[in-house]
Amino acid sequence: MKKILTFLLLAICVAAQAQLRTPAPSPAASVSSVVGLTDVKIDYSRPRAKGRKIFGEGDAFLTPYGKIWRTGANAGTKISFSDDVKVEGVAVPKGEYLIFSWPGATEWTITLYKDLTLGGNTADYDATKEAAKFKVKSEKLADKVETFTVNIAEIADNNTSAKVQIAWENTSVKFTVSVDFDAKVTESIANATRSSAGTFYQAAAYYFDNGKDNKQALEWATAAANANKDAYWVWLLKARIQKALGDKKGAMESSSVSRAAAEKEKNMDYVKMNDDLQKSLK
Repeated sequence: MKKILTFLLLAICVAAQAQLRTPAPSPAASVSSVVGLTDVKIDYSRPRAKGRKIFGEGDAFLTPYGKIWRTGANAGTKISFSDDVKVEGVAVPKGEYLIFSWPGATEWTITLYKDLTLGGNTADYDATKEAAKFKVKSEKLADKVETFTVNIAEIADNNTSAKVQIAWENTSVKFTVSVDFDAKVTESIANATRSSAGTFYQAAAYYFDNGKDNKQALEWATAAANANKDAYWVWLLKARIQKALGDKKGAMESSSVSRAAAEKEKNMDYVKMNDDLQKSLK
């Protein structure tokens, strides 16, 4: 009986130790962003410099120039795209990829790798499984980055691209992810405007903002404006489209409707926008 109790106590201690959770040396992290209509997500582990020399020439450095690196720690860094994209101009199908890199003094080679099962096992790297391979310039950072960091930044004003930044120690590299959403939006507009008048304003705004067919944009804006005389934001859009088409008289009339409705609602931002538009028509 005493042996059984001893065994049970030992088993309980082993189980308690197995459940013990401690901080990981290279904690997991994730960063994501919507670029255009595409979800871009990066999952990675974050090693710390801990006084080590990270990038440089020779084996004295943790990540020597010219040698393959899993671009992070543990099972490497994964990036996923919900739609087909271009990475540094290379077409990449939607899906998930590992990021591998070969750091250099002024330039890095980076690849997106199809076989996720490779993880961080650089010894078995197979170039035939590359989805994309490209070179990017590296830059020196003024402030040291102690913990390896990947970020999605510099999203373009028109939402057609973003940059993925890899930063550690005093080094940063960035590569561009470009997306194409125009065909998807155009198809969505075509379907929506056939069945719902409520989409006319959005359709008109998209066409106007992206320099597409302004005559079609005016048709949709007119339909949306006629459906709601108090929608000052719609009437202002209509006025802007009319101005772009060279119809100053029509633009002035639409802007006057917009301004009156905005003043009634005490929206002085739209009052000012209409005042500015009307000055430009004179």
